[in-house]
Amino acid sequence: MSANAPNWGIDMSCLGVHFALTADDVAALQGISGEQERLAFLQEELEERYFAGPAEYIAQSDKSWDAMHRTLSDGELTSDEGTFPLNHTVLAGTPLYSADDYIMSLKTPEQVRAVASAIEHLTIADFRQAYERIDAASYEGEIGDEDFTYTWEWFQHVRVLYLRAAAEGRFVLFTADQ
Repeated sequence: MSANAPNWGIDMSCLGVHFALTADDVAALQGISGEQERLAFLQEELEERYFAGPAEYIAQSDKSWDAMHRTLSDGELTSDEGTFPLNHTVLAGTPLYSADDYIMSLKTPEQVRAVASAIEHLTIADFRQAYERIDAASYEGEIGDEDFTYTWEWFQHVRVLYLRAAAEGRFVLFTADQ
């Protein structure tokens, strides 16, 4: 892991959510200098508004985001490994929070378009082949058909979100509570 990559101390109990944010929401989020205040803004303002708003701007991934990231990067759970743009689907991007109780990773509209283009036509066979590269020894889940299906099904929601966000020029923020 590079010196610039956050040390998230990731725990599989985390629930992941992708948000397709407007430029105004991102400006407000980035305008907050304190990380605890930024997290409070996310939880008290953005999460409340986006969960109550149109469903097409939010994609929950439950706990599947771990295997999803490993599948779309290099099989490991790090933010700085793998190849762009696939590794930006979940963890890679600009970290907005560095404590180990939450993950916040922002992708720009340009990155969102690249991710959307890369995942738009990804087949289940391609995804399965990449999933098989996950190192079972470093993965807290159980590699197998059930976990693969679970991950693939949640990935469909994330894919739809990226396609919409790309079409509308939105940012994507991945979050997970720990």
